[in-house]
Amino acid sequence: MKISDILDSSHKAFPSLEIVPPLKGITKSELIEGIRPFMEFNPPFINVTFHRDEYEFRAEKDGSFSRHLVRRRISESAVCGAIQSEFKIEVVPHLICGGATADQIESQLHDFKFMGIHNVLALRGDCITGEKRFSQEPGGYSHADELVAAIRRFERENNAEGQYCIGVGAYPEKHFEAPNLETDIANLKRKVDAGADYIITQMFFDNAKYYDFVDKCRAAGITCPIVPGLKPLSTPKQVDILPESFSLDIPYELTKEIAAHKDDRQAVYEIGQEWCKEQCRDLIAHGVPAVHFYTMGKAANIVNILRECF
Repeated sequence: MKISDILDSSHKAFPSLEIVPPLKGITKSELIEGIRPFMEFNPPFINVTFHRDEYEFRAEKDGSFSRHLVRRRISESAVCGAIQSEFKIEVVPHLICGGATADQIESQLHDFKFMGIHNVLALRGDCITGEKRFSQEPGGYSHADELVAAIRRFERENNAEGQYCIGVGAYPEKHFEAPNLETDIANLKRKVDAGADYIITQMFFDNAKYYDFVDKCRAAGITCPIVPGLKPLSTPKQVDILPESFSLDIPYELTKEIAAHKDDRQAVYEIGQEWCKEQCRDLIAHGVPAVHFYTMGKAANIVNILRECF
């Protein structure tokens, strides 16, 4: 079932999840058992992230360096297949511009079609380690709107129109590369105009910023569903890491409370959990179609939030 149909047909807000493919060495059973606690809440879909291949340089005996491909995680397709075989819910693999040519992306779409996958999340992707600005793969795409258009073109050329429901990402506090929020929303509209069906936002910790963002999107002519994305803070270190990594603000009230308990990891864990619960309750009260949770491979705090909010 397509995510757009799930969003259209649902009469109340539901939770959805995003997981990261595990590092190599984990078994399929371990992966499944890590996901199973979420099934109590009947999430209709799970997003599976995709990580770009990276390279490392190794010193040779002659003093030169050779480049070697590094793949540290189980493949996205393998994770999607494992989830499909165990849980009868939709999987939404990420499809990214970074590190892939147009031909490689087309090959991946054929694989998804073969697997019976009807939903993808189309993203530009992040820079690779050591790269200050995103660089397009030769023969690939530089922006997500180009990727969305390529997916729709793939459908037409393969007699598969309507095969895919396409989600895209958005930033309530703007992408760090955008000069201002208005420009970022204009870029988002290009993705929607290219054929995107719905939007999932990056995490945020101040609901007012999400509501303002949605209002500005509607004023710009974006009418598709905009699903809020949440992640509970769980460690004091995240107060420093998340703003830097995701270009977002954390409210002073929250950082002040965490700072007051910075030497008590369990207290910080519970503070982050309670803040996320309040965000979730408020979003549901404001009529959002769904709430998307970034699990980062951890179940306990998300499960506690879902148990009280859904």
